[in-house]
Amino acid sequence: MLRRLKRVVLALLCLAVLTAAAMALLISTTKLAGEEKTPAGARRNTSLYIKMRDGVPIAADIWLPRDYQSGQRLPVLLRTTRYGRDGQFGWGFRLFVALKQTDPHGPGDVQTDYLNGRHFVVVVADARGTGASGGHREIEFSREEISDLGELATWAAQQSWSNGRVGTFGSSYEGTAAELAAASHAPAVKAVAGASSQFDTGMQIFPGGIYNKSMVRAWSDLIRKLDGDGDVCVAGDLSGLRCWWAGRMVRGVKRVDDDHDGKQLAAMLVQRHNKYPNELLSQTEFRDDLISMPDGSSYTLSEISPAGHRAEIEQSHVAMQIWCGWADGTSCEGALSRYLTFKNPQQVIMGSFSHTLEFNIDPFETKNRRSLPQPSVQEQNRMMADFFDPLLRGDAEPGENRIRYFTMGARQWRETQIWPPPGFDSRTKFYFAGEHALNTVSSVVSSASDSYAVNFKASTGEDNRWSAVMGRDVFHPDRSAQDAMLLVYTGSPLSTDMEISGSPLVVLAVSSTAADGAFIAYLEDVAPDGQVTLLDEGELRAVCRKQPDASKLLYTQVAAATSSSRNDALPLIPGKPAELSFSMWPTSVLLRKGHRIRIALAGADANSFARYPLTGDVTWTVYRESSRTSYLELPLRTK
Repeated sequence: MLRRLKRVVLALLCLAVLTAAAMALLISTTKLAGEEKTPAGARRNTSLYIKMRDGVPIAADIWLPRDYQSGQRLPVLLRTTRYGRDGQFGWGFRLFVALKQTDPHGPGDVQTDYLNGRHFVVVVADARGTGASGGHREIEFSREEISDLGELATWAAQQSWSNGRVGTFGSSYEGTAAELAAASHAPAVKAVAGASSQFDTGMQIFPGGIYNKSMVRAWSDLIRKLDGDGDVCVAGDLSGLRCWWAGRMVRGVKRVDDDHDGKQLAAMLVQRHNKYPNELLSQTEFRDDLISMPDGSSYTLSEISPAGHRAEIEQSHVAMQIWCGWADGTSCEGALSRYLTFKNPQQVIMGSFSHTLEFNIDPFETKNRRSLPQPSVQEQNRMMADFFDPLLRGDAEPGENRIRYFTMGARQWRETQIWPPPGFDSRTKFYFAGEHALNTVSSVVSSASDSYAVNFKASTGEDNRWSAVMGRDVFHPDRSAQDAMLLVYTGSPLSTDMEISGSPLVVLAVSSTAADGAFIAYLEDVAPDGQVTLLDEGELRAVCRKQPDASKLLYTQVAAATSSSRNDALPLIPGKPAELSFSMWPTSVLLRKGHRIRIALAGADANSFARYPLTGDVTWTVYRESSRTSYLELPLRTK
């Protein structure tokens, strides 16, 4: 028995050794994306440092087409990220690829593969103070970072594989960076394709003057974790066995090819001392407040936004393709503001996209599950490449400006060259009435109002338009329970299908027991079975209600403008009626016959915004009488 046991143990040991040897051989011979060689003899993906004017090294990956031939000169597409251009993959990842348990291409690699297949060279760079790049970040989209974008484009245009013409592209942060590259005065930049970008950072951080506290905190926490050594356990809050295995999959930030032992990266990480939005914005209350830097300089939110660089971007003459999702924060408001203001040739594509453009968030289709977007991700890549092709391979003129927009509920794409679209320039008013009704006829009653004690626990949940920027999908279950906490007004059943395309307007005749407050209006659809679907929303901080001087605005407003300037702050006088007029975010949605329109008013969104006022109970009086009317105004077209 003992001899037999020894033989079994020996056999098992031999099997383990052979298995380990086979796995080691499999791992060593498995190639990841970019490790294959092109016909020119170069590896398809190389990683190197590019020195900036001040000596700061920026880490960049160069991706050549699989069939790249020596001497070819191709257009370049540049994407700059602050989330790490890639990871340093471990043996666990290679093993999974070898066993076909995972795709060797991440989402970025899939897009890169497609663009390489269309014969573009793709350059992906880590922004200053992030990933494997040197330097530090005093603020997002600093003056130094914008200069870096121009230098990267100029460097790419001068390489042997480049035809001298560069397009910039990306989504979210990367989309904003792509647009700011046009503000860098780099002549090589000829076209920009940006998705889910922030045209006006102040609009996203202070929608209607209300501090978007949760989003700023969540984003700051994320990038603070990423700006370390790329430890996946820290970034993913992993521990124990899960942490150990994650380390076998990804070993941290991707190093450049010459940094074999990682010492160069380690030395730069020690010197990195970044500042984060929640720290910097703690000193601001209004969107025009100065953000002070340690060296005594300062920034405004407009300076770190494309909106604040109108002159430079227009002078670049770059053509733009801009993608946005209706419920993705303020991205479509920004896309339309840019379209209405900037002279650059523009294509705008507005749909029911998630922030990543990977999912459809049409509220009538995503009650219990996510569905694929229209167009698909593959089709989005094709449309982007088709946009770049004629502009970067020759001197083709951009086509006419146009907007392509998706009407939710109808599942239809439409095109227009003006906004709002033709047929939606006339608007219909729905007046607040007794019994919490909405009527198309104004009140003739001399004295009528409703009282509302603000419920500061009211919320749109964790998966709303403001958390979408963090990559969360927008899901709103039946809003009936939340509406019980709000002040609501509901219309009669619609006699026909009705389409809304544009920016709904809310006008409130109201008094409050407080000098300030967050006034939030939700546009909702009430189905015949009583289910309530959130369609749109709008916000206004009461002290920001003053109408600004249009001549002093940075850009043309999509709808009614209010001021978020400290100088224009106008506190309420407790108990005295005032008029608050503010727009909801632009949208396009079809409401069906038999459904009802509802407006729900809230004084807080506990999951998203700062509280106004900071303490104490607040009660509103909303007037609905002949001399003081409150109403919802919609850009409507009956079907």
